[in-house]
Amino acid sequence: MKLSRALTIAGSDSSGGAGIQADLKTFSALGVYGMSAITCITAQNTTGVFNTHEVPPNVVYDQIKAVYEDIGVDALKTGMLYSAETIKAVVNAVLNLGLQNLVVDPVMRAKSGDSLLKDDAKSALIQELFPLALLVTPNIPEAEELSGMKIKTIEDMECACKLIHEKGCKAVIVKGGHLSSLDEAIDVFFDGQELHHFTSPFIDSKNTHGTGCTFSAAITAFLAMGQELKQAIKEAKHYTHGAIEHSIGIGSGHGPLNHFWHFYFNT
Repeated sequence: MKLSRALTIAGSDSSGGAGIQADLKTFSALGVYGMSAITCITAQNTTGVFNTHEVPPNVVYDQIKAVYEDIGVDALKTGMLYSAETIKAVVNAVLNLGLQNLVVDPVMRAKSGDSLLKDDAKSALIQELFPLALLVTPNIPEAEELSGMKIKTIEDMECACKLIHEKGCKAVIVKGGHLSSLDEAIDVFFDGQELHHFTSPFIDSKNTHGTGCTFSAAITAFLAMGQELKQAIKEAKHYTHGAIEHSIGIGSGHGPLNHFWHFYFNT
């Protein structure tokens, strides 16, 4: 049996709810062989991030190169990249190895509000990594920072999508989970030609730690399996919705999702 192969390039979350851990759980739950290149080690739990140790950028590059040369990569995603130097190492790896199907989750802050991207790294993220991305997946606060505008409505999300797309990526999906005033969780997609809304019922839950990581990892997994982009997003949204709906009440802050929910619930 030939397994599809997906690579995550992100930080390690010691609580297991986000980052590398969430990505690998998602890959496994969806039947994809998961690999990782760790960019940072964080000391965190459901209430916050307490310490961060950056992996040297050349080691990040070598992790990517090692798994590509031996196992191969059908699709990949980035999460917490932290510094401009690490972003440049990832860019060099994507270009030198000819990696395809790159999903960029522009992680800037943790659910707790703690910073996960140095101030001087945003320009490298936009100018160097975005042009290599098949898809960029910001949430509302990230989309506001990337687009330079406030987002209060669906129309604002559509406008932000177009502004972010102008920065060079092939497609953008702005995730609407932060607009809790809506009855539905609406994500807005733009690929330079078409605006499209992906919708699901809004779930009122505090157990949302790692939602962005999980969603982008699920998209990556479906791309690795050969699905076209919009179908991969549709399937990933269904999977992530179920993982939130059946989330785990662990910890005293924002609890994690249930990445293996569909093994236990026939929904």
